[in-house]
Amino acid sequence: MQWTFVEPTRGNFNYTEGEIVTSLARKNGKFLRCHALVWHSQLAPWVEATTWTPEELQTIIVDHITNVMGHWKGQCYAWDVVNEALNDDGTYRESIFYNTLGPDYIKLAFKTASQIDPKAKLYYNDYNLESPSPKTVAAQNIVKSLRKEGIRIDGVGLQSHLVAESTPTLDQHIDAIRGFTKLGVEVALTELDIRLQTPATAENLALQRAGYKNVSPRPCVSVSTHADFAPDRWRLRPGLRLHRRHPLGLLRPVFLGACGLPRRGRSSAVVRRLH
Repeated sequence: MQWTFVEPTRGNFNYTEGEIVTSLARKNGKFLRCHALVWHSQLAPWVEATTWTPEELQTIIVDHITNVMGHWKGQCYAWDVVNEALNDDGTYRESIFYNTLGPDYIKLAFKTASQIDPKAKLYYNDYNLESPSPKTVAAQNIVKSLRKEGIRIDGVGLQSHLVAESTPTLDQHIDAIRGFTKLGVEVALTELDIRLQTPATAENLALQRAGYKNVSPRPCVSVSTHADFAPDRWRLRPGLRLHRRHPLGLLRPVFLGACGLPRRGRSSAVVRRLH
């Protein structure tokens, strides 16, 4: 569902690849976490090839969200509306969107998304939000600014691309999550992986196990792992497994026991993140 695939040229939408996955999900009764409507990466070249006026780029954003969300309306449990808008120091990332519109592009994206699919969960999604930092504070400020203007945001996605040798402690992770939930939004781990150097050793496998032990505590609502799951680099710890017998027929390795098993009709459903 990334821009470069679904709108390769302006106003021409191609849903072929996305439909491969969504049709499979419909057939098997699976939930979809859909990604991503506005992102500086994976953009179609035409978006960055022109110096747009603010009015032109606003129209482009609205048209893109309207068409993409409208096509899959009612099929996505949640949408990553804006992805990776921040630098690690908490400043806004420079992009065609920010450089042209400033931070207001985030408000425009969420406002448009809330109008197109009122039932979908709307998320801000980013990496390095798994422990308190200037970046987590900046992400909290995004939530606050949207809420202040009455624009709906339902959750924050912690991508959770971690490294076995430097994962956050349990207390750090809980503090980061609570920093968002106290603002009235839910938190999901959206791209969980804990990578390690290969070949695996007893030492770094132990570090990886400890890292998985410290992630996904309550009150997170869902956990999905990164699409590029490779068993030789991201080895499963006990409790992290493919849970194919659940009625949802989960498509990915998911961490069970921290956020709880998913149930139909609940926001705690563990879902497949659709790229």
